[in-house]
Amino acid sequence: MNATAGEVPVIELRGVTRILQEAVPVTLVRDIDLSIRRGEFVSVTGPSGSGKSSLLYLLGLLDLPTKGHVFIDGEDTSGYSVDKLAEVRLAKLGFVFQFHFLLPEFTVLQNVTLPMLRLGRLSESEIHERGMSLLRDFEIDDQAKKRPDQLSGGQRQRVAVARALANDPAVILADEPTGNLDMRNSEIVQGIFADLAAKQGRTVIAVTHDKDFADAAPRNVHLVDGKIDSDTRR
Repeated sequence: MNATAGEVPVIELRGVTRILQEAVPVTLVRDIDLSIRRGEFVSVTGPSGSGKSSLLYLLGLLDLPTKGHVFIDGEDTSGYSVDKLAEVRLAKLGFVFQFHFLLPEFTVLQNVTLPMLRLGRLSESEIHERGMSLLRDFEIDDQAKKRPDQLSGGQRQRVAVARALANDPAVILADEPTGNLDMRNSEIVQGIFADLAAKQGRTVIAVTHDKDFADAAPRNVHLVDGKIDSDTRR
C-alpha cells in the first residue's frame, strides 16, 4: 500500500529481489514493493521459510538487494558505501531480536548507552541521562548496574528495546521479539511496541509467529514463497 499523497514514506522497497548466489541460487524475496509510513505498526507474518526475516534485514539495511532499491526517508540507499549504510542504521533504525544480543560483560546501562557512544552526538552526561531515562520508561532503572544474566527474560527484552531507542530512531525493526517470552511478558512487550507507534509516532515493523502480537498491529504484511501474499490494514 502506498503512503498518503504528498507524504514521503519513512521506508520503502521498490522491485526488491534478494538471491543467494550459491551452487544452486536461492531466492529469498522477489519483486517486493512495500511502502511504510511514519508512525505505522506493521506485523510481518508467513510460513517458515517465506522470507520474513530476509525482508526485515533488507528494510534494515543489514542485507542488500540483488535487484531493486531501498529508500529511507525518500533517499535511495543503493549507492551508499558500507560506512554510510552503517551510519544510517545507527542514526535512523533501531533493532530488536528474539535473542536480545545484550553484551554480557557490560551492565544494563552500558548496553543501552553503547549506540549513543558510537554515534557520538551527545556528551557523556547527556548519554548517561538519556540511558537512565529510557530505563525508567520501561521500569527497569533499578536494574541499571546489573549484568544481563542477572535479569529475567522479560527484563532483558525491555533492555533490548531501550537500547534500540537509544539514538531516537524513526524506525524500530523487530525479529520475533516475543519468541522467547512467556505469555505475560509477551503481552508487556506487545504493549510497548504498540505504544511506540501510537503514542511516540515511531514506525514499528515486527516479524512474528505470535498471532496475538500480529493481530495487535493495525497493518499486516503476509509473505508466501518470498512474495507479498497480502497487505491489509484493520
